[in-house]
Amino acid sequence: MAEFDIIIYGATGFTGRLVAEYIHNTYPDLAWAMAGRSGAKLAQVRDEMGLPADTPLVEADASDPASLDAMVARTKCVITTVGPYLLYGEPLVAACAASGTDYVDLSGEPPFMWDMIEKYDAKAKETGARIVHSCGFDSIPFDMGVWFLQQEAKKRFGAPLKDVKGRVRGMKGTFSGGTAASGKETMKLAMGDPEVMKKLVSSFALTPGFEGPKQPYGNKPYEDADFGIWVAPFVMASINTKNVHRSNLLMGHPYGTDFTYEEMMFTGKGEKGEAIANGIAKSDPMADSGVKPGEGPSKEERETGSYDLMFTGTSAGGERVIVGVKGDRDPGYGSTSKMLTEAAMCLLNEVADAPGGVLTSAPVFGQAIVDRLQKSAGITFTVEA
Repeated sequence: MAEFDIIIYGATGFTGRLVAEYIHNTYPDLAWAMAGRSGAKLAQVRDEMGLPADTPLVEADASDPASLDAMVARTKCVITTVGPYLLYGEPLVAACAASGTDYVDLSGEPPFMWDMIEKYDAKAKETGARIVHSCGFDSIPFDMGVWFLQQEAKKRFGAPLKDVKGRVRGMKGTFSGGTAASGKETMKLAMGDPEVMKKLVSSFALTPGFEGPKQPYGNKPYEDADFGIWVAPFVMASINTKNVHRSNLLMGHPYGTDFTYEEMMFTGKGEKGEAIANGIAKSDPMADSGVKPGEGPSKEERETGSYDLMFTGTSAGGERVIVGVKGDRDPGYGSTSKMLTEAAMCLLNEVADAPGGVLTSAPVFGQAIVDRLQKSAGITFTVEA
């Protein structure tokens, strides 16, 4: 019997602290621990945060596999915020896959994810470990937004929507220093390896053995004729689209094998919308923001942040369905720390019997995560039209 329900690995980092705070405030009866490289630093952070003095602390280091083995043996699930995952992630996935321990992360790094699928999917299936990547802003609201839209379509029309659009209608908040560092590591790898670059641009990089139809590029501004609104490329689309297609594959293609998905952001109508869209397309959203890994916005900035997403498509008969997904905190931190925790709670509770493997959110969580996010995490899923 595991000593802990959840261990937060990387609990001294910015996002790790937010996860610890959320667990402490939301789940007082949970058996959980904080883990990181330094016991002294963990104790310092615990005391700074005003957490109980008996909050368990676990020393573990990515460069010491034995310490990771010892850590995962003590818990049912590990939440890891230690990135870039390309640099630090694999030893923990290996340990969890070998021991049958559940794992959730914030990875937005496709090269890391396809490596983990290739190396550990079979082992995780064998041991029952659920290795769930991308359990933050990328990609839960998008993956579950598409899933929620398709559930509504099946209810109304008895069939999925073949072509789906994801649209960011509004977003207030910043990317984390960790997200920027992850983006840089991914690009560094891609620049040195044409095969990595080829996979990086493919929507089907995470669906080994399946190549679907040609997908919309989503890399150039245009006026979306369905809404009369200009759209611009969205920085997270290259991650989210891959996860949405992996979900479709893992669920047995309920969206169809001819499914297409395009994700962009609305910038407005007319000349002003066009100018903003062109400005976004030329900018580098991952350019040095000055935010280093482990740093992030103030509590006020997190609490006044928000996002508003829309998912839409039309039926074979031309009827349009629109659903909205909204979050009441900044996407990169406030909302992400809650999603990550609720994903872990879901594995422990509602989907405790789901089979193992290297997974995405929709196939393993389904309606359970939607319910949890709406109940506890300030995220709403609404059928709008």
